[in-house]
Amino acid sequence: MPDEAATLRLGEALAAAAGSPQGLVLHLRGELGAGKTTLVRGLLRGLGHTGRVKSPTYTLVEPYAVLRLNLYHFDFYRFKDRSEWLSSGFREYFNPESLCVVEWPERAGDLLAPPDLEIRLHYQSAGRTAELAAHSPRGEAWRTSALSRWRSS
Repeated sequence: MPDEAATLRLGEALAAAAGSPQGLVLHLRGELGAGKTTLVRGLLRGLGHTGRVKSPTYTLVEPYAVLRLNLYHFDFYRFKDRSEWLSSGFREYFNPESLCVVEWPERAGDLLAPPDLEIRLHYQSAGRTAELAAHSPRGEAWRTSALSRWRSS
C-alpha cells in the first residue's frame, strides 16, 4: 500500500466487500498519521458518502448515515484509561443496525468485544503496509472479499 490513493482504494474495497455491513465492527490500529482516517474516508466514499470526512480525535465519534446504515467512526486516542470507555455511553452504538469503526481501540482496554475485522497500518520505507486479521466468520468473509477486490483494483 504505497500511498494515500492505495489506502483509499482499500477502504473502497472494504465497502464493496461488506455486503450487509450492519452489525460489523472494524478496529484500526497504527501510529499517528499511518492512514487510519484516510482508510475510513475510502470506506465511506465506497458506501456512497459524498460529504466531508473528518477525524473524530476531538469529538471522539463522528456519525454518518449512508444507505440506511448508521456508521460510527470512533477515535479513542484521547482516552487516558479504560474507565473513560465505561462513562462515554458509546456501548449503545455497537448494535446490529450499525457499522462501527474504531481507531485506537486499545485505549478502551479489554472492554471492547473483539472486532469482526482488525486492520493494522504500518509505515514501511516511503509507503504503508496493511495487515488484515479476521476475528469472526463474517470478518473472514469481509477480509477475503476486500483483499480480492483491492488487489484487482
